[in-house]
Amino acid sequence: MRRHRNVKIVATLGPASNDYDMIRALFEAGADVFRLNMSHGAHEEIRERHAIIRKIEEDVGRPIAILADLQGPKLRCGVFADDSEELVEGHPFRFDLDPAEGDVKRVCLPHKEIFAALTPGSSLLVNDGKIRLKVENCGADFADCIVVTGGTISNRKGVNVPDVVLPLAALSDKDRRDLEFVCELGVDWLALSFVQRPEDVTEARELVKGRAAILSKIEKPAAVKAFAEILKVSDGIMVARGDLGVELPVQNVPPIQKQLVRGCRAAAKPVIVATQMLESMIESPVPTRAEVSDVATAIYEGADAVMLSAESAAGNYPIEAVTTMNNVAVEVENDPTYRDILDASRTVQRDTVADGIVLAAREIAETTDVKAICCFTHSGTTASLVSRERPRVPIIALTPFSGTARRLCLTWGTNCFFSGDVQRFKMAVVGAARAALAGGYATESDQIVVTAGVPFNVPGTTNILRVAPCEERLIFSTDPE
Repeated sequence: MRRHRNVKIVATLGPASNDYDMIRALFEAGADVFRLNMSHGAHEEIRERHAIIRKIEEDVGRPIAILADLQGPKLRCGVFADDSEELVEGHPFRFDLDPAEGDVKRVCLPHKEIFAALTPGSSLLVNDGKIRLKVENCGADFADCIVVTGGTISNRKGVNVPDVVLPLAALSDKDRRDLEFVCELGVDWLALSFVQRPEDVTEARELVKGRAAILSKIEKPAAVKAFAEILKVSDGIMVARGDLGVELPVQNVPPIQKQLVRGCRAAAKPVIVATQMLESMIESPVPTRAEVSDVATAIYEGADAVMLSAESAAGNYPIEAVTTMNNVAVEVENDPTYRDILDASRTVQRDTVADGIVLAAREIAETTDVKAICCFTHSGTTASLVSRERPRVPIIALTPFSGTARRLCLTWGTNCFFSGDVQRFKMAVVGAARAALAGGYATESDQIVVTAGVPFNVPGTTNILRVAPCEERLIFSTDPE
């Protein structure tokens, strides 16, 4: 089951991928992480999918990560007397708090927080940005607008407010219930939707209480502006290009994607590029050439993972979508240009002993005939630092903790193995050699680099490196070093 690529694939589960056989087929096709979308599906359905993933993990003997994606606060307009109306460019239209059914002149917008934040000149977007309105006058319970871009507005369509930071809690009541449910269930990553400020992340972290790693979705202009602060308090990032492309001009999204990916790489935190990557494969067994190029671009940029949404959750060709993404990744990573781009975009960190150790590990691997970099890690930090270097050889992460192994399934290049608790570095070398041989990364005549922290069992103490022959797997000594 060894992956012959470094970038990871996230596949969303849904009606099209809801049983053991299909989910296992997705894993075998290349999915490393399964996303549970909390916007769809009752808790019992989520529980069943979670159990299936854990059963597959047990059957294949390899850690699999589960990402639960919270819905976030959804802003929607009210309903219309005739179900829909046609808004005409240049005509006035009002949003207000009146719950009466709407017409061609007005509709309810049951979110007083929006009115509190609006100012004249603000934009309101409806139906994924297809309709655009400009606020001319507003108060605590209304906003009088002019239609800038017209179209059909219908019942409960989504509303975006791109120009202001909304005084909304990042977690709705539903999100809080879902958060507690999935944390008790045992997911590895928790994605927060519509993050606007770092405080949104710290609020969620207090509720999570260490039971899952937190991934912030960047899909609001405010989050782009506060990205550096949000990154500091997050364990990972998702470039959620769907809403980001609604609230910002679409031409802004590619450079923002590049900036976010590079920032995450420098911080040694995983980043997922998501939304519409192979959208046409919802209904077609083959993607468009532009979609293939889009996936390839994210991989060339050094993203940790690329994600499928409706393609695997509700499409007609979920296995083909994962297979296509896997094939694109393998082809890109075999391109010599890929290595040139990764090397040129690497940020060199020399702030700590751990930074020096992983930098040396990568340089040794690139200048000698070393087959793999093996790191023992409790929290996952060592493996993440090695991954930041984007080495040319496989990364083998060994940990005694299943949660750490699963979380690292989202990190570029990591091949995760469960290991026993190690007390001495000699035993770490032996365990690393055995894992390299068992996984087919090396032969007994090959050498590997082993990194670890001494004393063991203390997170963040990466301070030792050794180049070791794989034949040391035959050594087992209880004598002190």
